[in-house]
Amino acid sequence: MKKIRKAVIPAAGFGTRFLPQTKAMPKEMLPIVDKPIIQYIVEELVNAGIEDIVMVTGYHKRTIEDHFDRPSMELIENLRMGGEKKLPYLQEIERIADMANFVYVRQKGPYGNGTPLMNVRKIIGDEPFIYTWSDDFIKAQPKSRFQQMIEIYEEFGCSVLASVRAKSAHDYDRYGFAGGKEIRDGLIDVATLIEKPGKSNAPSDLATVSGFIFTPEIFDYLDQALENLEEGEELYYNNALKLMLNDRKKIVAYAIQHGKFYD
Repeated sequence: MKKIRKAVIPAAGFGTRFLPQTKAMPKEMLPIVDKPIIQYIVEELVNAGIEDIVMVTGYHKRTIEDHFDRPSMELIENLRMGGEKKLPYLQEIERIADMANFVYVRQKGPYGNGTPLMNVRKIIGDEPFIYTWSDDFIKAQPKSRFQQMIEIYEEFGCSVLASVRAKSAHDYDRYGFAGGKEIRDGLIDVATLIEKPGKSNAPSDLATVSGFIFTPEIFDYLDQALENLEEGEELYYNNALKLMLNDRKKIVAYAIQHGKFYD
């Protein structure tokens, strides 16, 4: 079983729900206290052992690349001139740049959350990897969601869908849900995936959100999903997962323990 060393973060969207704030600032760079939300995601990945982080961006996301880049000499000199009290700031921005190997890919292809995966195929190769959003997260302790997911992957050797339990009837109209045989409490051997089913049609109370571990076979199924697209349809990763399930490929949904979902 190959170790999970890589993660993919799609970050090419326009953030229209946050306009006008996101007209000039990517939603991924919106701050939570003193750092952008995408930095929280990156730090969680790094703490889980991820070494290479691939961000799929667009022409309007240069500030993300700049944030994780080495500081300019002008900024370094400015902080040095500030003496000891500015030293912690210099150390922090250098730490951010050195957290991981950052790779940036411009998104090309049809709309949909499956397209970023197609764009990184050659970079990921034949390795399992984490696919996670840049604008939400599941806060969990003492083990993070990614640490928990990697443990599940190491146990079963298959794709893992991070999940949270629905708390209200409204949740069933907002998220996708997994159904199947329960392996143990909070862990399902997935047999079906349904988007926004409504409470009466939901196959379980496990909403699949926020992050996933995919095995490299998903790329071949994305090829099939792309071939099946009708004109004007979007390419979703769920299309590929459903094809995998049709071929009896194992996928599990796991409720993150001691976690709270923030969207």
